[in-house]
Amino acid sequence: MDDRMNIQWYPGHMTKTRRNMEEDLKLVDAVCEIVDARIPISSRNPDIASICGNKPRMVILNRIDLADPNMTSRWSNYLKAQGFAVLCTDCKSRKGIDRFVPTVQELLAEKLARYAERGFVNKPLKLMIVGIPNVGKSTFINQIAGRKGAKAENRPGVTRGKQWVTVDRGLLLLDTPGILWPKFDDEEVGRRLAYTGAVKDDVVDIETLACHLMAMLHRRYPEALKERYKIDLPQGTPGYELLEEGARKRGFLLARNELNTERMARILLEEYRSCKIGRFTLEVPNEI
Repeated sequence: MDDRMNIQWYPGHMTKTRRNMEEDLKLVDAVCEIVDARIPISSRNPDIASICGNKPRMVILNRIDLADPNMTSRWSNYLKAQGFAVLCTDCKSRKGIDRFVPTVQELLAEKLARYAERGFVNKPLKLMIVGIPNVGKSTFINQIAGRKGAKAENRPGVTRGKQWVTVDRGLLLLDTPGILWPKFDDEEVGRRLAYTGAVKDDVVDIETLACHLMAMLHRRYPEALKERYKIDLPQGTPGYELLEEGARKRGFLLARNELNTERMARILLEEYRSCKIGRFTLEVPNEI
């Protein structure tokens, strides 16, 4: 099996999105980027830094309910050391949501002080909310604003258009469609995005993807694979052999007793994304 994955996905509307973001930047005081806590680097758009320039920045580590708690703490400390304001959230339980406004106020404390000196009592702060598809951006905005207005689906690129969202009298959010970069220079970045569903399944080879994920989980969280799929093979076992073993243990068979590795691949990805295997973080700060 060819284990290479050439993922190229940059719909035309994303080129327009970048252009609009560059235009809208002058309207806001800061930029808030939402990333997936399981892959904090792969789910960040490397173009954002060049787009944002010197604007104050916040990073939201979202979906912490799916990530390794210890690693989330490490990532938070790492990003703070890089000069970002950081907030860790789980939109399902609203964990961290109440800290958003205070964190924004801390990030823009100097601007708020200047407003106060000039007598601008009711002048709102304005933030641009950015993020690649499928990091939970629309759900986050809905939770912050206490509404059900934005359409949020677990499907890349479903958010469209530009909209201002009022949080309260002192804070306005500029929502933007999810944006990806033109190409994945690092093949592993593309794979990690595909693991979480940020890249559509129909543009990748599911079995190849599952082989890579199985190998990574076997390397970093072997006990979880042993518990969930009864896989107990030596470290260094190739991903496809791990996938075959999972299919064998689950009894996924085709005609003539051939192993149904495609079914196992789809099960693995579904159960990884729904956290049935465990809470995993696939990137470590010191590996960057």
